[in-house]
Amino acid sequence: MAVATVMTLPLEPWKPLQKKPLPAGRPREWYVSHNRRLKAMRLAIALLDSGVYVASKADNATIRNTAHRIGVHPPSDTTCRMVRTLIRSGR
Repeated sequence: MAVATVMTLPLEPWKPLQKKPLPAGRPREWYVSHNRRLKAMRLAIALLDSGVYVASKADNATIRNTAHRIGVHPPSDTTCRMVRTLIRSGR
């Protein structure tokens, strides 16, 4: 009979993990797009948690209100499009 191992979950799941520095030597555009993707993911997760499951309901104003609510700088139009794309691809 095999013994199953049980993994325990962290007691504080909201506590952020330790960040690693970004790799050096990349073009500036890489860092800009990387940070934009991270911001879009944070906003998409916050919208999904708040009940916005359809990309058509996530207009720019809704996304920017969510950004304000979670303490993120207001996203650009490009970031808002990325958020809608992430929500759309989650189906």
